[in-house]
Amino acid sequence: MTGNQHMRNGTTLPDGTKIEDLVRKQTQEVMLRVYDDQDLHDLEMQKVFARSWLLLGHESEIPNPGDFVTRNMGSDPVIVARTTDGAIHVSLNVCTHRGMRVALPAAGNTRMFRCVYHGWTFRLDGQFTGAPVASEQMHGNILEASQLGLKQARVTLYAGFVFASWNIDGPSLDEFLGDMKFYLDTIFARSDRGIEVCGPPQRFIVDANWKIASEQFACDGYHVLSLHQSTRELGLRGRPETLDPRTLAGLYAVEVADNGHSLRCVNAAQYYERAAAPVDDPDPMVQLSILPPVGFTPEMVPQLPKHLSLGQLQLLAKSAPSIGSIFPNSALICIYRPKLGGFLTPMMCIHTFVPLGRGRFEFINWFLAEREAPPEMKAEMVRAGILFMGTTGMVESDDAETWPHIQANAAGAMSRQQTIKYQALAGENKPSDWPGGGAVYAGFSKDDTQWRWWNRWTDFMTDAV
Repeated sequence: MTGNQHMRNGTTLPDGTKIEDLVRKQTQEVMLRVYDDQDLHDLEMQKVFARSWLLLGHESEIPNPGDFVTRNMGSDPVIVARTTDGAIHVSLNVCTHRGMRVALPAAGNTRMFRCVYHGWTFRLDGQFTGAPVASEQMHGNILEASQLGLKQARVTLYAGFVFASWNIDGPSLDEFLGDMKFYLDTIFARSDRGIEVCGPPQRFIVDANWKIASEQFACDGYHVLSLHQSTRELGLRGRPETLDPRTLAGLYAVEVADNGHSLRCVNAAQYYERAAAPVDDPDPMVQLSILPPVGFTPEMVPQLPKHLSLGQLQLLAKSAPSIGSIFPNSALICIYRPKLGGFLTPMMCIHTFVPLGRGRFEFINWFLAEREAPPEMKAEMVRAGILFMGTTGMVESDDAETWPHIQANAAGAMSRQQTIKYQALAGENKPSDWPGGGAVYAGFSKDDTQWRWWNRWTDFMTDAV
């Protein structure tokens, strides 16, 4: 069998290495070379990114007809555009004539897209409309004009977020999210007017493989103990007077996982040290009125039962989802951050890690807020996001410092043969009163959810899904 045939069957790389040899399920190890292998990267673009639902942005970025942004679905450039009827289309940003990008700006507003190379034009929904010197019919007469439009991705909106997939006949977005949608709804689909983005996203390049960031956000809480120690020393995370991990917000929590997605649900009691004392009331709305969900004002709290079930309200009141990932390459943060002086500041953002090759990815970060939140709250949430999670944020600066070092090690002749370990597993131990589904792990943040992330990646890479 030739190397190309090995690649086509999706289970073996040209050098004879099987995908199953890279992710060793018996010993729960992953070969470090997975971060620096061109053949593996090329296969990922076909197996993972061409078949998953990918987060591209939010509809509030393109509120008007003719608005568009340009993004990437894996290695493929796309246009996310709103048409005159209000619909959102995702088109491959590749001219069907000679392969030039049709839309060059990062964002804009237009009536149609015109390729600068030979002038072919396309509607906002990607349909071909014509070529210069129409009388000469430079698009030929072999294909109909209807066959010359830009390739269309499948699009679904969830809570205003634009998800797209090239897997036209594959699972729906709801099926792809699985049990995690129960939890995501408590963050993104809980208010009358919903979520919006607070301005254009931050975008920066990291010299590392996209998987390094993605698997970290699959609920790796353990790194917080050492890598983000400075935030604790400043009193911004837990109590600074001791290194006892039991006092660290988030290290002891309930983590949930399904279909490669995961979330850490943190006990709300940690926030009450810096807010009003909780009450022992079986009605979750009583507790939510004391400490509203992140980004909510007390006046907005009565909206919650219109959108969420009793189980979801109980989750928000006792153990709200705070940090996690959406497979394959997105992450979310929805937390209160203590400020110096003991106050609580809400912060919401969502990331994507877009591969630009085997050793580089683009980090895209959106700051989020409830549409009807007061302007001063939105401004404070953005400030908190910039301080902690933005391009120069205290947390993301720490993360972005380590990821390139891991990447460099993955290229070493000896170190690429080393394995990364996921052997500290807690095992499923769902609390008896837990309201949601999925695999549930209560206690110290261990390797369970990250290991499930790698198993989902393996399923895609070996055509098991």
